[in-house]
Amino acid sequence: MDRDTGVENLPQDLIKLVESHGDPAMLISEDYRIVAVNPAYRRLYGNLDLNTPKYCYEVSHDYLAPCDQAGEDCPLQSVKETGQPRRMVHVHNTPRGEEHIDKETRPLRDERGRIWFLQVFHPVAFASASFTTENMVGCSRAFNRMVELIHRVAPSETAVLLTGETGTGKELVAQAIHAASSRREAPFVPIDCSGLTESLFEAELFGHEKGAFTGALAAKQGLVEAANGGTLFLDEIGDVPLQLQVKLLRLLETDSFRRVGSVKLRRADFRLVCATHQDLNRLVETGQFRKDLFYRINTFPIVVPPLRERREDIPLLARVLLYELGGEASPCLHPQALACLMDYDYPGNVRELRHVLERALLLTDGDTILPSALPKGCQREASGEMPAVYPLKEAEERYLRTLKATYRGDRKTLAHLLGISERTLYRKFAELNRVPAPATTVHPTKEISPR
Repeated sequence: MDRDTGVENLPQDLIKLVESHGDPAMLISEDYRIVAVNPAYRRLYGNLDLNTPKYCYEVSHDYLAPCDQAGEDCPLQSVKETGQPRRMVHVHNTPRGEEHIDKETRPLRDERGRIWFLQVFHPVAFASASFTTENMVGCSRAFNRMVELIHRVAPSETAVLLTGETGTGKELVAQAIHAASSRREAPFVPIDCSGLTESLFEAELFGHEKGAFTGALAAKQGLVEAANGGTLFLDEIGDVPLQLQVKLLRLLETDSFRRVGSVKLRRADFRLVCATHQDLNRLVETGQFRKDLFYRINTFPIVVPPLRERREDIPLLARVLLYELGGEASPCLHPQALACLMDYDYPGNVRELRHVLERALLLTDGDTILPSALPKGCQREASGEMPAVYPLKEAEERYLRTLKATYRGDRKTLAHLLGISERTLYRKFAELNRVPAPATTVHPTKEISPR
């Protein structure tokens, strides 16, 4: 066990508790100082030399101050305020790069009445904050909140309803729920509910017997049977006709069904995940969707955020999509082209970003995608005005103040665009707070969104 010899009278009983924990864990003092980590933490994240002070925000995020002072939610601060345990998904620096961690924080009191904090780390396997083609990718606050909800609900058998605009990746989220569940080794079976007639819907969902209808030359297993033991994903469930909703409700309430043309009752064993881009509450109010079915599938709703609410994920998403479209030899994005992409609102969401990049690849002859290869709607208008000339240091200060006031992404993405580390950007912004602003500096209109 690593111990901080600079802190007197360590709570030995709490240190033993941390040491015996099976998951990676650490003990933290009220001033955010790490006083102990357990063997499971060291195996997964490496050794920490606690002979010199180490702070949780420094080790996990490379911040110079606690998370809540760096524009991010802080679970330890939340526990301080409420006295209640708190779970929260953060992106942490690890020896393997940045990773999503479901961090569980709870208060502990030692024999002398002092408050300490136990933090337990649960790695998230289905999401990534760095380049990969295997998982969902992102690091924005909206993305992390969605990941947190997925990580909470996946181990249960609770029905999940995914809502969000078209093109946001709801099927990928459903696959992530399946991959993080106890049913991960069994099938994941998607069903597109839009455009299915009553007879086709029943035959696809329940299967049919030989001779059940014209053309039924052999018995066929339905998708409910195919999903046995696994996850059944009903995509665009809002499009299911009202007369078919009764049969779907019976399936969900009785866990049983009959093949078309059969009287034999069969058992159904599946985890249900549904998705829709429609407002089901409005459909219930207008009588287009059964209220009892809505309550049955809406046990645990998750909103899949639109791309305009997670702009800071665009650089990573674009890199992944370019690799999928063009392989390792695909061109890279010019910084101005990336800035254009981040400034666009994407009514078609991630699907539209993919199409924009696919078009840009076809229009690019070299190794760099220029703004001219993007659709007109994504391109910024260039200004013909001559810029004012200032001393270099003052010019940098003015530029940083303008970015801080108007940039719509997060600091991590801004640091990437500027070609500096997030820690350097954090330091430069801290220095701005100690220097009076020039009289002509643009007044802040919108602060940088936190990660």
